[in-house]
Amino acid sequence: MAEYPQEVTQRFHGTPEQMGAALVGERPRRWESIVVEEYDPAWMERFAAASSLLQEGLGSQIVSIEHVGSTSVPGLAAKPIIDIDLLVQDTAEETHYVPALERFGYRLVLREPWWYGHRMLISSVEDVHLHVWPQSAPEPIRHKLFRDWLRLHPEDRELYASTKRRLARDTAEQPGDYNLAKNEVIDEIYARIFATAGEAGQG
Repeated sequence: MAEYPQEVTQRFHGTPEQMGAALVGERPRRWESIVVEEYDPAWMERFAAASSLLQEGLGSQIVSIEHVGSTSVPGLAAKPIIDIDLLVQDTAEETHYVPALERFGYRLVLREPWWYGHRMLISSVEDVHLHVWPQSAPEPIRHKLFRDWLRLHPEDRELYASTKRRLARDTAEQPGDYNLAKNEVIDEIYARIFATAGEAGQG
């Protein structure tokens, strides 16, 4: 395992103010409550179906597509929403990809140029979160590292699951706080990921 550069090891923590400024149009209904479910193998099938649709709609514009987030980790409890990282050349050129995705029922809900140019669209029934990044963004690298670590480390997988269940209860009255509340345990797990990378690099 290689040692990673600073732009990968240092996570961006958005503020509630930035989250508010990023919203495009109406707030998704599913954001009004946090439901963490036991792992469902059908989540992998749902990703495959969504990925096929994206390839049909965007074709050669796609640099890569990855299933990320908790639904991509077998055995991990999660919100039943498929997170997908879609890399394109330049997210600022929204006319190159947003209209094509809208034809498949996706809707642009977040525009975050300060977070490596991130855009997020949701499916018509709000069960897919499509994260669009420029190909140079470090965040998708972190997402894959986190996913692959949890797939291989059951202790951290259970730690993350139990933390999510607790935070879902604790933020029931303010579900908007849920993602920010997860940062502590996520950073703890990333510290182990990057410490292991550093040790491997010294070997």
